[in-house]
Formats: sequence, structure tokens, C-alpha cells
Amino acid sequence: MSTVEKVERRPVSARTGGSESDARRRPRRRGRTYLVGGILVLVCWAMLSPVLWTAMAVTKPTDVAFLNPPQFFYQPTLTAFVDLWQTTLFYQYLINTLVVALLSTAAALIIGIPAAYALSRFPGWVSAVLLIAALVFRALPRFAVVLPMYDLSRALGIYDTTFAVAAALVAINQPFSIWLLRNFFAEIPKELDEAAMIDGCTRFATLRRVMIPLMGPGILTAGIFIFLFAFQEYLTATILTDVSARTVPVFIATQLGQTLPMLQQAGAAAMLLTLPVIAFAFIAQRYLVAGLNAGSVKG
Repeated sequence: MSTVEKVERRPVSARTGGSESDARRRPRRRGRTYLVGGILVLVCWAMLSPVLWTAMAVTKPTDVAFLNPPQFFYQPTLTAFVDLWQTTLFYQYLINTLVVALLSTAAALIIGIPAAYALSRFPGWVSAVLLIAALVFRALPRFAVVLPMYDLSRALGIYDTTFAVAAALVAINQPFSIWLLRNFFAEIPKELDEAAMIDGCTRFATLRRVMIPLMGPGILTAGIFIFLFAFQEYLTATILTDVSARTVPVFIATQLGQTLPMLQQAGAAAMLLTLPVIAFAFIAQRYLVAGLNAGSVKG
């Protein structure tokens, strides 16, 4: 039998490289894709529905904002946002929130960068104990940390100041920043430290001239996370503030359960607090994903 006859007698599926089986699998794969896509759409809708509902409530006229059943067709208005800025001290609360977030982020990075560098370059039982202690401190209930800070701020005379809230948030978020930065430092080869010290650099000069420039994305990632944590913090700000240093989350809580216009103002404040965070997260998503993956392979 010639070679041509052998090829002609082989099944069509064998000659075409299994195209029939691929054709059978294709509808199944398409069906699974549609199923997974539908589930993801439902999950996204469930997650976004509270935000969309709030956006609708604050853009409705007050007399139809909280009707039951709800009214979906209405003339949009920005009255709630105008009243928020004109009849409350929201601008001051927003400034307090930004000051607290920026101060706590700067302090956490100034403390966390050298600490994380030392823990990544000097492994041993001391480093392990410190890392475990930081993890335990981070896992403690927030009340166990904040209540002693309340007594301390009263004793020092710094209660109801942005400095007190920022210092408390530094203590609370510092373990997270140290762990995250340590993972980034662990990915940088130690040979770079040795080469810098051979050239005459001290440890501190190596950190300042070599490590920090290489750690730009890692420092930015840690700073983004710490800033977002501080920007949205409620419990710590509630306990450590009264009037002068009140932040936006605390202001929103004080508006709940009041009159309908005040409830609409709380929704408007929530939208003004949420939208910058969402925009910021979208802009910095590459660094946020890098932070979540830091240390997953090594370190």
C-alpha cells in the first residue's frame, strides 16, 4: 500500500488534527465563558448597587428621594451638594481628612522604610520576633489599640487634633507598611548593597542612594495603601476627635438618623468621599496589584 493510500484511509479527524473534537469542545467553552461572564456581571452589579443607589438618592429632590416604592424617573438636582457646602463645615472636615491622611502616610513611610530595610537585610530570630509582633499588633481589635491612645491624647493635651489622629493611624498602619516594604526590599539582590559598601557607602548611604531609588514603585504602593486606609478611617477619628479635628467619615455618621435634608447631605458627603478614592484606585491600580503580589514568589 502506498503512502498516499495510507493517508487517504486515515480518519478525517486524524488528518485534520482533531478538528472535530475541537468543534465539539468549542460550544462548551463558549457556554462556560458566558456563564462566568454572567456571574461576574451579577457580582459587579451587587457591589456597585449601593453606590448607584446613593447617587440616585442625593440627586433627587428631597420630597421624592426616600419614597417607597422608589421613584426611578425624576429631574436630577445638585441641591444636596450645594446645601452640604453652604450649610455645614464639610470643607473643614475634608481638609482635616486630607491632613490626617497625608501626615500619617508621610510618618509611616519615614519610619517604615529603614525598619523594613533592616528586617530584610538582617534575617534572624530577632527579625522574626519583630515581624510576628507587628503582625499580632495589626490583628488586635481596633478598640484595644485606640482606647489607650484616647487616654494618652487626653493626658498630653492633644485630644481633638489632627496630629493625635495621624499619630494613632501611624501606630495602627505601621505593621502593614513594614511587612509590605520588607517584601519589596527582599526582592532587591543583596549584591547591590555589597557593591555600594565596597565603593565606600555606609548602610544609611546605601539605603538613601541605592535602595530608595530602586524602591520607587514599592514606596509608592505602600504610600497609596496607607493613604487610603487613613482617608477612610472612622473608628479612630470618632474616638480621638470632638469638633475641631472631625473628619468626613465622622461627619457622615453624625448626619444619619436626622432630618431628610441632613440624610441627603450625608449621602452627598459619602459620594464626595468615595469618588476620589475610586478615581485614585483606578489611576494607581498597577501599583496596588503590585503591592498585593509583593512577596508571593520570594521574600
